[in-house]
Amino acid sequence: MTSIADGSVIIQASSDSVPSPPSWFGEVVVIVEYLRKHDLLTKISEEVHFARRRFGHYEVIDFLAVLFGYAISGERTLELFYERLQPFAIPFMALFGRDRLPSRSALSRFLAALTVVPIEALRKLFLDDLESRPLTPNSNERQTGGLVDRAGEEWVVFDKVSNN
Repeated sequence: MTSIADGSVIIQASSDSVPSPPSWFGEVVVIVEYLRKHDLLTKISEEVHFARRRFGHYEVIDFLAVLFGYAISGERTLELFYERLQPFAIPFMALFGRDRLPSRSALSRFLAALTVVPIEALRKLFLDDLESRPLTPNSNERQTGGLVDRAGEEWVVFDKVSNN
């Protein structure tokens, strides 16, 4: 009998559980790379402030990292998101240049205490970023961003109306 087995290949198995990264982790990497490339992470850290003393070593960017990840993940609840993220919390936060994932209770306290000022600063930062790169070649034209569904109907996602 002839064997086709190669003696240099060794297969080992283990009963130890090794978690795999969530399927949405790659999407987070892409979004964070975009934010980094356009210097938005730095701008968020420098321009969006929250005047509250009791968040320990957490900054606004820590909580935004969790919210970005949660939004991208599509997980049904924040609890499920945290469970799925937990084995990868350190590399996830490292994407944002941070070293520690805020607990769910810290996130809850942050959201409960959030005021209009940092929200408006963040909104303005993203709007300025959007307007700095026109969607159409002629920046004087009306800009729209949207999608077309299977029936061919166009849906506007956002619309910049000229102030002229």
